Amino acid sequence: MRKPIFAALAALFLASPAAAAPLCAELGFAGLLAKCNRGEPIEITLSAGKPLGNAVTLQSGAYYEMRITADGSAELAISGAPFFRAIWMNEIVINGIEVRPMAIDSLEFDEEGTATLSFIAIKPGSYEVKIPNTTGDSQKVAIAIQ
Repeated sequence: MRKPIFAALAALFLASPAAAAPLCAELGFAGLLAKCNRGEPIEITLSAGKPLGNAVTLQSGAYYEMRITADGSAELAISGAPFFRAIWMNEIVINGIEVRPMAIDSLEFDEEGTATLSFIAIKPGSYEVKIPNTTGDSQKVAIAIQ
């Protein structure tokens, strides 16, 4: 009886994806913020009637930048509290001003501009960021953290 239980537990722990480790073997003094641990930037565009962006898959433990650019065609916001709670936010940079928040629920753009969020993906799962009060698939970006 014990052997099947131990075998099941071993299979469960050994079957976890290898991609869940940081992107580089030697993180050095910078730790998780090391250059070798950075994933591809995530681009999101806020524009009236246009899609936000493509679905992305992130790796837990890796460092990312999300660039949210509004073209000023409308007053638009982007929300995604569950996603923002699943990451460790390093900073948000808006017009050269660095903000280091504990957490955010949304960002609203009254005019054109860019906000850059730098973060480390932490909690595996499926999330989305979207324009509030919209239901269209083009008005959200699906984000998976592995």
